[in-house]
Amino acid sequence: MRNYEAEFSNLVRSFRKRHMGKGPGYIKTTFCKNWAICEMKGNLSPVEKFIASADDGKQVVRAARTEMVKDMYRKNHPVEMEELLGAKFIDLFVDIDIEKDLGMSIFIFDQNLEEKLNIK
Repeated sequence: MRNYEAEFSNLVRSFRKRHMGKGPGYIKTTFCKNWAICEMKGNLSPVEKFIASADDGKQVVRAARTEMVKDMYRKNHPVEMEELLGAKFIDLFVDIDIEKDLGMSIFIFDQNLEEKLNIK
């Protein structure tokens, strides 16, 4: 049986590495209805960790890791994800806890992925 969650996680990692220079160290994907929910650890580069140690640095890094990531997906449509899932990418919600280096991304697609991929 095909492991869509693992394949999707690998696509997220390679996409971010290709467009940001670094992908997360760990990704776990869960499909829920038309959402692909990715929990990611090890997101921050050494430079981002250094910036986050300054007074206003956490907010700068958080803004970069949320708004800039969403913009990256808008500018570089994730065709590989659509091909894997057979569904159209609609939107992305992103948040990150800088202190824990834990990020969450929720990819929204136009179809119920649980039903389409027969995931229980």
